[in-house]
Amino acid sequence: MIRPYLVPALALLAASTAIAPLAQAQTSAPPPVTKPAVAKPAAAKPTAKPSPTAPKPTTGSTSPSQAVGAPVPVPSGPPVDPALKAATASLSPSDPVLRFYQRRNFKPAWNKADETQLIGILNDATRQALNPKDFLPDLNGARGPERDIRLTRAALDYASALADGRVDPNQVEDIFTLHRNVVDVAGGLSTAVDSHQLTPWFNALPPDDKGYQGLTSAYLRYRDIAMRGGWPAFKPGVVIKPGAADPRIPALTKRLLAEGDLDHPVDGAVYAPELVEAMKIFQQRHGLPDDGVIGADTQDELRATAEDRARMIATNLERRRWLARVVAPERIDVNTAASILVYWKDGKPYGRPVINGKATKPTPSIEASFSTILANPPWNVPADIAAKEIFPKGPAYLAAEDMYVAADGHVVQRAGPKSALGLVKFEVVDPYAIYLHDTPSRRLFARNQRHLSHGCIRVSDAVEFARMLLADNPEALATFDEAQASHDSKRVQMGREIPVRLLYWTAFMTGADRVAFRKDVYGWDSKLGEALGVGALSFKPADRTKTEDVGP
Repeated sequence: MIRPYLVPALALLAASTAIAPLAQAQTSAPPPVTKPAVAKPAAAKPTAKPSPTAPKPTTGSTSPSQAVGAPVPVPSGPPVDPALKAATASLSPSDPVLRFYQRRNFKPAWNKADETQLIGILNDATRQALNPKDFLPDLNGARGPERDIRLTRAALDYASALADGRVDPNQVEDIFTLHRNVVDVAGGLSTAVDSHQLTPWFNALPPDDKGYQGLTSAYLRYRDIAMRGGWPAFKPGVVIKPGAADPRIPALTKRLLAEGDLDHPVDGAVYAPELVEAMKIFQQRHGLPDDGVIGADTQDELRATAEDRARMIATNLERRRWLARVVAPERIDVNTAASILVYWKDGKPYGRPVINGKATKPTPSIEASFSTILANPPWNVPADIAAKEIFPKGPAYLAAEDMYVAADGHVVQRAGPKSALGLVKFEVVDPYAIYLHDTPSRRLFARNQRHLSHGCIRVSDAVEFARMLLADNPEALATFDEAQASHDSKRVQMGREIPVRLLYWTAFMTGADRVAFRKDVYGWDSKLGEALGVGALSFKPADRTKTEDVGP
């Protein structure tokens, strides 16, 4: 059973990258799931992508949008402006600026009206949680071809940031194979300039789904809160229970008012019923048990400043810009920050809690697929887990856990009730040995913090989930059910491939159009925040997840 606090935003976790209108969540309520990165200009732009001067590395797969690498159609005849051609002669052949001018036969792009419009567009970058100073060109003293080139480079830089992100994801994550958005920004900009349609063209570049647009509005709101001084700091301390008197209550009240969880002021230092109800809303938005008790996990979230929330929103907007805009209508999306899976089928989302990688063994951001389900799987234990967590416990442990050492020296756990893979494995094909599976440790799904695995995804009620995926193939379903009844290991062909995306979203919109936050368990928000120039989070969340489970 899915606990109610796990469900306020399940549907929107995945919906936020869909192009089509969002379907209403039909879960009982998923985990829930903002100055925002107070756009302070960063001293340095750590790992921001090079401007379009350098071709972007194609890390991860790309969407079938307009290809960037296709040969540029170069018009015949002499250049329209020989001086402009000479001014671009030193540029790399792969530089989008050169490609832009080549396809125009070196015709200048910018008149005064379009230049003014572009500067206005760049100054509005804050709406995308980007810093205008990162894009505005230095036009002092620039004339003729040099001015035209500087304006073009600024326009291409910003267009690229909107279309597929400002930071290369492989600079901030060790593994990233999610399908990227691919847009021919040089060709698009040329058409937009010639047709004097700069504003609508730029507006069409970032994601247009409800999840992304909701976060842009939230960013501006949290940025404004931060720029007005934020909310009072909350000092961690003893647990606050309903009805208790505590000197931190006035600060808590201002915090709940600022974020909209409380709709009217409450005076005094007593944790009154109105505050308890507001705190339950706060807890729901943060994926915590909504009991109103302000314990250690809730106090962790109360430590976040308005600047922290803005930074988190800024980093999550960037992650969404990385992604291909067109997604498969049937797919599985896992938010590894929230430990929630959403299965999309026929425009409807079906969600359930999962267990994924612990802080020291993060689940990578990958996109892969599977077409087979293995009933009653044995577990071929990875060598590092065997060496660190199994062999030191001795032969008695192996025997007790129904494990043996194969001829090649690898540890194998037999299929059965003790198998760490439970009763079913979803055989995702990827080079990282990351897959979805059942688990015998089902009690762990009741935890609100479920970063417990070595990187794989353990699925709640996995057998029924497998039956759901096989429902359109009666023969395959019957084979699976027979294997479950006989306890035989059996690989079942699904008859189709289902793509899986593993996404790290620490901020997202709930079904009630509120922002939900999750702990930055993997530290990727801080790393990406520094690369974006919005800074790292001001605190590191405590890791209180403890388990002796050795499963994948």
